[in-house]
Amino acid sequence: MVFLLNLIIAFMDKKKVLIVTQEMEPYTALSEISKIARKLPQYIQEKGMEIRVLMPRFGTINERRHRLHEVVRLSGMNIIVDDDDFPLIIKVASLPGARMQVYFLDNEDFFKRKSVFEDDEGNPFNDNSDRMIFFCKGVVETVKKFGWSPDIVHCHGWMTSLVPLYLKTAYKTEPLFQNSKVIYSIYGNPINQKFSETFINKASINNLEAEDLIAYQSGDDIDLHAGASSFSDALIKGSEELEANVITELEKLDKPVLDFKGEEEYLSAYLEFYHSLLEQEVQE
Repeated sequence: MVFLLNLIIAFMDKKKVLIVTQEMEPYTALSEISKIARKLPQYIQEKGMEIRVLMPRFGTINERRHRLHEVVRLSGMNIIVDDDDFPLIIKVASLPGARMQVYFLDNEDFFKRKSVFEDDEGNPFNDNSDRMIFFCKGVVETVKKFGWSPDIVHCHGWMTSLVPLYLKTAYKTEPLFQNSKVIYSIYGNPINQKFSETFINKASINNLEAEDLIAYQSGDDIDLHAGASSFSDALIKGSEELEANVITELEKLDKPVLDFKGEEEYLSAYLEFYHSLLEQEVQE
């Protein structure tokens, strides 16, 4: 009886972590982000946390090889980008070598092409901003479909940079996210592309006004890292080398910031960082 009670308490106390990433091994090419996004979920799951992973279903991902299949109960939603409706298809695959599933957000208009962010000549796709908006909006709606309340939402890469905004503004009264701590990992691979002046209006959701997104504006340019950092509860330096302006902005923030950790220590450091944020929530 005591054992059963302890088991129930342990299950109820199991912390939930949502990993939102633009890249992940073995589905996308090797990169700093894809490497961390592969190892981190498995590590923290093995340490007793409950994990969900969401990423885009880029056209470079071989569905047959990785055994992706559609999750019909989650698909069927439409995501609005610039007043147009785009169907959101959710697919899932089991991560090789781990007892874990990865969920892929798909749409033919945005992710069918056989490359990730650039064409064959190395030019960024003109609709990268729309693809990001679709993905970030889709992430929030998919988690709502899960009916799953994450204690921590950890975002990796510029393509996830609108998720902190949405969770802290448009969805701040949504019960699923009211107690979620949002972490944004900043990497030294910014997108070399200027977004159009229509980006702010396109990125708005649920009656957000332009002033709600002012943190994403730097003069006439869009600064995704600055915006995401502004709306996150905590930041992680995912790369050893970051742009000088990013470091300057981080130093101005009155928020927990985890410095870059090398390959030998980042997993345990991230887990400890998670626990520190969760303990902070209890104290508050």
